[in-house]
Amino acid sequence: MLVLSARTITKVAHLGLEISSQETTDVTIVHLRGRATIGGGESELLSNYLKKLLASGARKLLLNLRGLTQVDSSGVGIIVGTYVSVRRQGGDLKLLCPSDRVRKVLTVFHLLDIIESFEDEAQAVASFRPSDYPAIS
Repeated sequence: MLVLSARTITKVAHLGLEISSQETTDVTIVHLRGRATIGGGESELLSNYLKKLLASGARKLLLNLRGLTQVDSSGVGIIVGTYVSVRRQGGDLKLLCPSDRVRKVLTVFHLLDIIESFEDEAQAVASFRPSDYPAIS
């Protein structure tokens, strides 16, 4: 059983999007609730939030999409851009529990073929850690 110690880092809200994050060991879990669309400015809020996390040194990001009800191409673009940025800096970004509606959008863009997605938070957090055993060839 994996025991996760966590502390809330920050929480921001906009009309259609609420973002909070917590640090679990060395993984930053970003919880999204609402929608990430261009129309209401939510995508800009998400972009700024993720950029600040990267600037503060976060390199292992887990986006919890359970509470995200809607995402459009601007939100997808922010996820992709953050994924590329964090990978260039030696880190990784993974997804957790995309809702059916969000999963459909991610599937259209083939993101689930590129970015790992999990349904269990403990498994997702554990996936950031290197394996203790070398691969057998």
